[in-house]
Amino acid sequence: MMNKREVPLVHPGEILLEDWLKPLGISQYALAKAIDVPPRRINEIVHGKRGISPDTALRLAAFFGTDVQSWLNLQSHYDAETARESIADTLANIRPFAFQAA
Repeated sequence: MMNKREVPLVHPGEILLEDWLKPLGISQYALAKAIDVPPRRINEIVHGKRGISPDTALRLAAFFGTDVQSWLNLQSHYDAETARESIADTLANIRPFAFQAA
């Protein structure tokens, strides 16, 4: 039942790298130092091995002048879609509850 995605799911770390770090000429190390996190954290996020936590989202928002919710939404969307794909067969077999009109 699993459908192949027409557009690949993009990890928030790829967005951080391609839309922010590369265009602005900021290294992963420089970002890590600027937001006071271990460089490994940024590296793992950029390589899709770690998600963007609320703590990291707050730091990214402060550094880039964006809102925290944007970073959290990227991660939440990625997590939900990843879960949807992994349980697609189960979801297809769930019958919605039939609400009765009052």
